[in-house]
Amino acid sequence: MTTGTPRFRLGFLTHVQGRDDDPARTYHNAQELFVAADELGFDIGWVAQHHVPLGGGGLSSPWTFLAHAAARTTRIRLGTAVTVLPLEDPVRLAEDVATVDTLSGGRVEIGVGSGSSELEYAAFGLDATRRRELTSAHLDVLREALAGEEVRTPGFRIQPATGDFTGRIWQGAFSGRGAAYAAGGGSNLLLNRAAYGFDAPTDEVQRPWADAYLAAWEQPRRPRIGLSRFVFPAKDRRTALRQIGGDVHRAALRMAQSGAFPEGVDADEALRRFHSFYGSPEEIVEALRQEKVLPVATDLITQFNPAIPDHDAAIRALELIATEVAPALGWKPTLKPGSAFVPESDSAGV
Repeated sequence: MTTGTPRFRLGFLTHVQGRDDDPARTYHNAQELFVAADELGFDIGWVAQHHVPLGGGGLSSPWTFLAHAAARTTRIRLGTAVTVLPLEDPVRLAEDVATVDTLSGGRVEIGVGSGSSELEYAAFGLDATRRRELTSAHLDVLREALAGEEVRTPGFRIQPATGDFTGRIWQGAFSGRGAAYAAGGGSNLLLNRAAYGFDAPTDEVQRPWADAYLAAWEQPRRPRIGLSRFVFPAKDRRTALRQIGGDVHRAALRMAQSGAFPEGVDADEALRRFHSFYGSPEEIVEALRQEKVLPVATDLITQFNPAIPDHDAAIRALELIATEVAPALGWKPTLKPGSAFVPESDSAGV
């Protein structure tokens, strides 16, 4: 294992999915991933919010879920990637975030995005064509509330009061312009596991977005880039494919219906378009060393979605990520609860 300052923080992301109609088991298994990751030394665990599954995930209430995870863990940080911000009242959301942050001892980070499901917007009585406008407006209010400022009316501040959230707000972006906009607002940047609608490899598409973010950054603190990637290590490539191949292919065929992927995409092309890293730990390490965005990332966020591996296989994959894959790339676990992360200058590209 390496010594000195880690090159990046290590995270994992769950969309809280299961194969059966037993949500209690699905949610329980997702909680167990947080417990396992906490024990393995992962720096942060993320959840994705989905009001309508649509093949993506099943967690509509992420802050309730994270409150439970906070009670079952001791040191791992807790975040959303993302909370669908236009569908939330930002003051009410800030109260939930502040409550979980207080209960967890200041371990919360929040990632926000605009979402993409027109069905979800319709269910909340909102116009999906206004999602970017609503995201910006709600984010302004959320920042003010979490900063302890008066919001919406004189004399009102949220409770409980929070610690400094200046460096704990993340924003998803899907273009260079969006990344630069996030930088202009002082948000950390979240990059998705795959760039949809492009034929080029995801890292080739996203690296200019990361560069645009860094070029637009003007805050006194260091910029942070969270890089989400599909990473599934197993004993060997065949074992990994047995766990993930069918799910990834089916997800690609679903996405082809919306035009995100070509029609009739085969299994190998599906894995490529999801920018998948799978196989033995050694194979994954070698592939990640060629990843074009990772050198400027401050956070590597591993996930298995759209695959739904067996729970035991998922736990084993987390173990291999924490003990073999990430250490070979320069990461080491944080051993002290609440330890701060300070990226090296070259890890943030500045």
